[in-house]
Amino acid sequence: MIVPYEMEEFSLFDFVPIEEAEKHKPKKSTDWKWTMAEDYPKEKNGLKVFSCFSCGGGSTMGYKLAGCEVLGCCEIDPKMNEVYVKNHHPKHNFLMDIREFNAMQNDKLPEELFSLDILDGSPPCTTFSMAGQREESWGKKKKFREGQKEQTLDDLSFVFIDTVKKLKPKTVIMENVEGLLLGESFEYVRNIYKQMLAAGYRMHHWLLKGENMGVPQTRHRVFFIAIRNDLNTDPRELDMTFNYEPITYGEIKSGVGNAVKAAQCNRLLNLATREDKRFIDIFARLGEKERCFGQKIAWEENVLQTITAKMDYYRGTEKTKISLEDIIHAQTFPEDYCFPEMKWDIVTYFCGMSVPPIMIKRIVTRLIEQGVYDYAKPM
Repeated sequence: MIVPYEMEEFSLFDFVPIEEAEKHKPKKSTDWKWTMAEDYPKEKNGLKVFSCFSCGGGSTMGYKLAGCEVLGCCEIDPKMNEVYVKNHHPKHNFLMDIREFNAMQNDKLPEELFSLDILDGSPPCTTFSMAGQREESWGKKKKFREGQKEQTLDDLSFVFIDTVKKLKPKTVIMENVEGLLLGESFEYVRNIYKQMLAAGYRMHHWLLKGENMGVPQTRHRVFFIAIRNDLNTDPRELDMTFNYEPITYGEIKSGVGNAVKAAQCNRLLNLATREDKRFIDIFARLGEKERCFGQKIAWEENVLQTITAKMDYYRGTEKTKISLEDIIHAQTFPEDYCFPEMKWDIVTYFCGMSVPPIMIKRIVTRLIEQGVYDYAKPM
């Protein structure tokens, strides 16, 4: 039987050579499930990294997965730092406000910190989050959980640039929330460019999406990549597009979720349909007052929404909380990561505050592939 033309289904890949089509097909990610004991590469690539605002070490693990050597870190929170040291064993550990680190005399710092290939930093981003007060909190001193010290957070990107000026690394990778690009906060982005340019670096930024990078959650983050002028590489020419198949919750789902005790939560979960992604969707559908903005619902066919430091996330099918294993896998943390305790608020805080290691692995691997660090190759 001849099928009429209009009834045939065509794919873009039907109209290009097989070799070209293969290059553009989404990749399947399997490295979201891993362990530090087995999956760090045995051979290093020679690149030296120092991590600021190191938190639980999400970035650190990503660099190590890419074959880099992470020399050390600077972290303000004693509890975070203790866990970082236990998991990552840094050669140089600075438990202090980054402002204090910047004020240290250069001759008091290890010499190898002045010949870094990558300076990494994820300045705390509470004040730029779309879930926070944003503009109302800018410039105000508060006691934030990061270190439990009274400080301002919205200027930490510029404090980090002072660290760049001090250490003069060859490249800089800085991460922040998507909200930094929105509304009045984009003026901060302009100033970041101006100050990085004045420091002797070319810079470009990308909004990268975890679900396109083989990360099992819809985590969207801004990444700034700055390259020192003498390296003669323009970051605007870098390709930072990623094409991985989205990983659904059903693919990573494991472990047992905790029972839900609150009557209101049970009521809403029993009313939830597969179109409801949050409790607020249920309230809207029922015509009730919208509330419970942070409570999320996981369905097996969907990609998990962003894992945050403070959240309630429920399995729509079993009517329980998602499991701790689910959180660890969604954040691409290793299965042998040593948390202080395997409790909901602790695991969500450490994971939610950290960069997914696989995001950093993808970025650094791409930079290496595009020749940014060719100077490090043996002659």
